[in-house]
Amino acid sequence: MFQSAALDQSISKEEFEKRVPKLRADLLEMQHTLQETRDFSTIIIVGGLDGSGKGAAIARLFEWMDNRYLICNAYESKPTEEERLRPRFWRFWRDLPARGETAIVFGSWYQRPMRRAVKGKLDNDAFERELATINRFERMLAYENVLLLKFWFTLPEKEQKKRLEAVAASKHKARHYLEEWTGLEHRQKAQIAGEKVALHTSTGFAPWIVIPAADPDYRDLSVGETVLAAMKKRHEQRDMAPVSAPAVVSGITKTSAVDAIDLTETLSKSDYKQQVAHWQGRLAELTDHKRFQKLSMVSVFQGNDAAGKGGSIRRVTQALDPRNYKVYPISAPSDEEKNRPYLWRFWRRIPKKGHIAIFDRSWYERVLVERVEGFCSEADWLRAYNEINSFEAELAHFGIVICKFWLAISEDEQLRRFKAREEVAYKNYKITEEDWRNRLKWNDYAIAAGDMVDRTSTRYAPWTLVSSQDKRHARVKVLETHCKALEKVMFG
Repeated sequence: MFQSAALDQSISKEEFEKRVPKLRADLLEMQHTLQETRDFSTIIIVGGLDGSGKGAAIARLFEWMDNRYLICNAYESKPTEEERLRPRFWRFWRDLPARGETAIVFGSWYQRPMRRAVKGKLDNDAFERELATINRFERMLAYENVLLLKFWFTLPEKEQKKRLEAVAASKHKARHYLEEWTGLEHRQKAQIAGEKVALHTSTGFAPWIVIPAADPDYRDLSVGETVLAAMKKRHEQRDMAPVSAPAVVSGITKTSAVDAIDLTETLSKSDYKQQVAHWQGRLAELTDHKRFQKLSMVSVFQGNDAAGKGGSIRRVTQALDPRNYKVYPISAPSDEEKNRPYLWRFWRRIPKKGHIAIFDRSWYERVLVERVEGFCSEADWLRAYNEINSFEAELAHFGIVICKFWLAISEDEQLRRFKAREEVAYKNYKITEEDWRNRLKWNDYAIAAGDMVDRTSTRYAPWTLVSSQDKRHARVKVLETHCKALEKVMFG
């Protein structure tokens, strides 16, 4: 990774000044083109040895490019209080640029694993697992129209020492982006860690680019021309590479777990009142318990139209402290959301510790509505299963309890409820033309739901399939499942 960077690579002042005007003009033209087309967003990751001029190189990019479409995200090694209360990648998801914009990232998702590896706090196997997680994240970004450019700046040892001595004597130390673990003391270990990172994460969709940084003009021109060339190439390509399609639920009968839900389960009114009170009381105890302050919860409600998601959600929220939960009704994405990777809007809603997020429809709409209605490509929804599983695995690893419900009713029961909604004035808002159109694709949605459950019911985030033919049964089942999931995590 660093062999060519050790060579003496420089550029004359005359050549630099000759090439810069055209580079600046082309960069600006490219930015304005992307503002019009919104083809993709760009993330520039800057890493490397302390003293190599990472900050100065980025300052020059800000000088050469249109600042209106250029942002800088710098992350400290220690997360803020807001960040500490959520999964580690939350802060990176929060700051993803919109299509047409460019974000420059200091202290990226590589900082923590590399720093810990250099300081001996991460063994080789754990380091490789961290890098595998990063690969999945970057692959998802690439398929979601994000151009990833990763620069590693390097210096000869004597030059690094000279520069760090100059920084130490400077009155403007704050202007220099220093990470400490990439300084002289850890130089060799940082080089080894960097080579391992390059080996595992320099991919076709997100390669590492080594920049010799001894000559500032050579360094900055190299970065600028690389950014421009990559943007042009990505703009000309337009379409992403195809994704290999995994098999869907097959077999002779093609029967799925959703098809096998027993819709005959019922609960009497007297039993319902007793059990609702019991499980609501238990849910209140669990979410008020001091142990829950170290956890958080995400509840996902999907199901047939008119299956009673709203009623089940209300029975859950009746047991909760309003200060500690938020219900998110998910509908079609806004323009702001369409301009970012699909999971962005859901990452922004992940609750902090001690809190609960309830999703009335969720990220699963990609493999349900968007799949059936053709709102996304086949490649998009086929790869969504793995992206969702990785997303939920990260939530669970952080201590987020995940409850996912598919509420099912029969086709005849749905028709009965649709007609009832049309006849009752205060229920009219619940029925739309879209609901009737979706009903015509009942079988397509059933197949999609079956695939969804098979591909995303995991040990850490299992689906609970609930017969909602009898609403009383469904509401109790939902409450009971929440309680048992919390009890398992909190008390073992």
